Amino acid sequence: MNYISRKNIPENTIEERAYQTNIAKHALEGNTLVVLPTGMGKTTIALLAAAERIEKGKILMLAPTKPLVEQHYRYFSKNLIIDENDIAMFTGTTPHEKREKLWAESKFCVSTPEVIKNDLIAGRYDLSGVSLLIVDECHRTVGNYAYVFIGERYNATAVRPLVLGMTASPGYDSEHVAEICQHLSIEIVESRVETDADVRPYVHEREIEYRTVELPEELWLAVSVLNSMIEERLTKLSDLNYHVVKREMLSMKALNAIMAQIQTRMRERDKTAYTAVSVHAEIMKLKHGVLLAESQGSTALKAYLYKLESEGLSGSGSKASKRIYEDARFKRLLALCEGWTKELHPKADEVVRIIREQLIESADSKIIVFVTYRDGVSMIVDKLNEAGITASRFVGQASRDSEKGLSQKQQIDAIRRFREGEYSVLVATSVGEEGLDIPSTDMVIFYESVPSEVRSIQRKGRTGRNSSGKIVVLITKGTTDETYRWVSSSKEKQMQKGVKAMRSGDVPKTPSVEKSSQLSLAEAVSRDEPDLENKPQITIDNRELHSKVAERLSAADAKISLAQLPVGDYAAGSRVLIERKTIQDFVDTLVDRDLFGQIKSLSESSIRPVLIIEGGTIADLYEVRNISQNAVRNTLASIAVDFDVSILFTKDADETAEMIYAFARRDVGEKHEKTLHRAKSSKSMNESVEYILTAFPDVGPKAAREILRRFGSLKNIVSASKEDLMSVEGVGDKTASGILAAAEFVWRDR
Repeated sequence: MNYISRKNIPENTIEERAYQTNIAKHALEGNTLVVLPTGMGKTTIALLAAAERIEKGKILMLAPTKPLVEQHYRYFSKNLIIDENDIAMFTGTTPHEKREKLWAESKFCVSTPEVIKNDLIAGRYDLSGVSLLIVDECHRTVGNYAYVFIGERYNATAVRPLVLGMTASPGYDSEHVAEICQHLSIEIVESRVETDADVRPYVHEREIEYRTVELPEELWLAVSVLNSMIEERLTKLSDLNYHVVKREMLSMKALNAIMAQIQTRMRERDKTAYTAVSVHAEIMKLKHGVLLAESQGSTALKAYLYKLESEGLSGSGSKASKRIYEDARFKRLLALCEGWTKELHPKADEVVRIIREQLIESADSKIIVFVTYRDGVSMIVDKLNEAGITASRFVGQASRDSEKGLSQKQQIDAIRRFREGEYSVLVATSVGEEGLDIPSTDMVIFYESVPSEVRSIQRKGRTGRNSSGKIVVLITKGTTDETYRWVSSSKEKQMQKGVKAMRSGDVPKTPSVEKSSQLSLAEAVSRDEPDLENKPQITIDNRELHSKVAERLSAADAKISLAQLPVGDYAAGSRVLIERKTIQDFVDTLVDRDLFGQIKSLSESSIRPVLIIEGGTIADLYEVRNISQNAVRNTLASIAVDFDVSILFTKDADETAEMIYAFARRDVGEKHEKTLHRAKSSKSMNESVEYILTAFPDVGPKAAREILRRFGSLKNIVSASKEDLMSVEGVGDKTASGILAAAEFVWRDR
C-alpha cells in the first residue's frame, strides 16, 4: 500500500489514491465542486488541499451539524501536522468572546455555518485572511441557508479566496446544482461515479433489498376514512372552479399546482380564494394523515389525530383543524384509534426480525435504522429493547410535544457509544443522514421510502464505506411507499447522469439563477456621501439573524451589534427603534395575535418608533387575507396617530436594510443631538412626566413609571436624595447619580 507523502501530513497514515490526488491538485487551481460517492474520501481531498493552503492563510471548514464538526475536528487534528492550539472548533455553545480569541489565534477552524454567519454580521472578525474555505455537504448552498451568505461574503472579501465544495448528492435538478455553483463562485467541477475506472477498486459492494409488507385492515379503514374526507374537499374546490386531479393522483406536485391557482385568484381579488386556501390546508392535513397510516403505523397516526383534535378544540386553532375535527367521520376515526393499544403496522416487527437475523449472522454488527418521524424512532427503540436488542435513538435538538430532542453534546455521545459497540442499533431521523463516519456499519434499514434522491443517497452512504454492506428498504404494498421508491430511483438515475455530464469540467449555469450582491448596500452609501468620522450603530435582534436584512446590513459601513431586544427588531442609533414585518406577518399579527400590544410596547420604548412593512404597498395588504380594506386603513391610522409610530413600506429586504442604515446615519455626529428627546402629543400629566424622565440618563419607561409612582411629581423627584432614589425598584447607583446630575444641570441653567 502506498501512503500519502506531503508536507504538513504525517508519513504512513493515509493511503494514497490517484483520483484523490488528481482532484486535490485541480482544486488548488480555482473554486471547485467535488461530487464523489459516499465513502470515497472527500475529506482526504480536503486534507490534501488544506495541507497546501495553510501556509498562505487560515483554513475555514464548514459542516452542517455539530457531530460532523466534531468528526472533522478529530480527523484534521490527527491527520494534519498542526499544533493543538492552532486548530479550533466553533459551535453555538462556544461563547462569542472565546470564538473571537480562538479565531485570532488559530490557523484552522471547523464550525457550523450559523455561528460563522452570526459572527460576520456582528463584525467580530472577517474572512479576508482565509486562504481556503471548505464547504462540506455543499448541496445545502441554496435558498436562505447560511452557506449562501458565507460563500458570497468570502469570495467578495478574501485576499486570496479558494473554495472547495464537497457533496455526494448535488441533486438531480440542474438548476439546483447551478445555484450551488453560483453562490460558491465555482470555476471547476470534479465528479466521479462508482463505475469510473479510478474509483471502482475502492468501491465496496452494497446489497439492496426491498421488503414488502401488507397494510393491516385497521389502517386500511383509517386510510379509507381520510381519503373520503379528501374526496369531499377536492369536490368543493372543483365546485369553486379550481382545476383538481383525481384523489388517486393527488401528489405534492398536484397540491402545489392547486395552490398556484389559488394565489392567482387572490391577486385578482377573487373572494373564493380565501375559502379555497382553508380547504387546501384541510387537504394537506388529511393527506399527511394518510401518509402516516400507510408508511409509519398506528402509533404515529394516533398521535397525529390527537394533535388535530387538540387544535380543533383550541380557541387558537386554525379554521382547517376546526372543520376537520367537526367532521363526523373524523370523530368516528378518533373513537376507532382509542382501541389501538400497540403498534399495528407490520413494519415494526419486520425491523426487529431483520436486525435479529443480522445479529445471529454477525453478532458484532452495527445497524442504523432511518425513520422520518420522532414518534417512530421512539417506538422502534422500545420494540428493539423489548426484544433484547440494544438500541439508542438519534434525533435533532428541538423538543416538540412529548418528544424531547437530543442536545448536540448528547448526539456526539450517542455516536461515540454506537461506534464503540455499546449499542448494536442506532435509530435516527434525517439528522443522521449526512456525513457521519461510522466505518463498521454493516446494515442500513429504511423504515420508509423517501422521495428525495439526496436523502436516499445520504442514507445509503452510511454503510459500505470500508467493507461490504447491506441496505433494506421497507415498502408497504399499494401505498405511497411504492410511489416514493420509484420517484427516488428515477431521480437518482437522473442525478448520476448529470454527475457524469459534469466530468467535462463545465460549471452548470442557468439564466434563472442570479447571484445576490452582498456589498450593494455598502457601495450605495459610499456613493452618496463621504465616510463619516464615526460609524453608524445598528443593533440587530438575535431572532432577525435568519433574515436577508441582517445579512445586507452586515455589509454596510456600520458598527453592528447583536442582542436580545425586549421590543423591536432593529435599533438604529440611540433614537430609532424599528419593528419589521412582512406584508403577510403584519396581517397575520393583526388577525391572529396582538398587533396593537406590540405597537404600544414599541411606542413606549423609543423616542422615534418606526414600523417597516416589507414586501409591497398598502394595496398589497388588502390581498393577503379575507379582511376588509377599511380595517387595514383604520389599523394603519391608529398606529400612526394614536401611537405616534412612523410607518414605512419597503419593497424587499435590500430596501429595508438601506432604510435602517439611513436612520442610523442620522444619529451620527453632533448636528442631531438637540433632537434626542422630542415632544409627543396627547399625553396625560403622568404620561408627560414619565416621558420627561426617560430623557434622564439610564432611565427607561419602566423605571420612569416606578419613580413617579414612588414620588408623585417631578418636583419631588429632583428634590429627592440619592438614597431615596435608589430605594425604587430598578434604580441603582448609576441611574440615581444621573438623575441628580441632570436635575442640578437644569436648575443651574435657570
